[in-house]
Amino acid sequence: MKLKTMLAAATLPLLLALPTAAFAQEEEAAAEEEAGPIEIDFEVAALSDYRFRGISLSGKDPEITAELAVSHESGFYAAAWVSNVDSNFGGKGDEVEVDLTIGYSRDIGPINLDVGAIYYLYPNENGFDYYEVYGGITVPVGSASVTVGVNYAPSQGSLGNTDNTYVYISGDLPIKDTPVSFHGTFGYEDGAFAAKKRDWLFGIGYDLGGGFSASLDYVDTHRSFTSLGDATGVFSITKAF
Repeated sequence: MKLKTMLAAATLPLLLALPTAAFAQEEEAAAEEEAGPIEIDFEVAALSDYRFRGISLSGKDPEITAELAVSHESGFYAAAWVSNVDSNFGGKGDEVEVDLTIGYSRDIGPINLDVGAIYYLYPNENGFDYYEVYGGITVPVGSASVTVGVNYAPSQGSLGNTDNTYVYISGDLPIKDTPVSFHGTFGYEDGAFAAKKRDWLFGIGYDLGGGFSASLDYVDTHRSFTSLGDATGVFSITKAF
């Protein structure tokens, strides 16, 4: 009788745990099912300057952006991004830039491969529209991640019938158990937009919670053809939905 009592006492917690574990698994499965194969993300941001590969495209004025991204569990994704740009894009006052992206991202072990194409549109100045293709590899390095990539714009009329190549390496280092992360990028560009231009960015990011994040970056270029590439600090705040 004592042995039966001991067995019953040992078995009871397991029996009580089974429904709880099963319920947790059902909740997890329901959450995955509710998420579905398609994910939609939207975010808006405000920045003190629009720096594209080290060059200000907002005339060193503030920038407001919005982006809508749709991704599928297969790895395919598409996005539309919009921002204000400087009147240098046509001389008719502030203009608008719209970037349309389609790509494919896949994890192979710990490595992520990402390829796609971007079409840059300037609705008020169609003569400036152009496209480029891109590819990148991201690998984990301890708690950090490092990405090596290239963006290539083939020869096009809007680029003066010249191509353009931009290669870069970037990294992100989150600080464990804190909302802080460090990031940086070094790029090299040659072709239609610049001749052997180098640019770099180093910054710190902070997760404010509730979908809000902020960052402060130092941006600079070498051998820039314009003062719009002078060193500066860029502050941004982003809200993700």
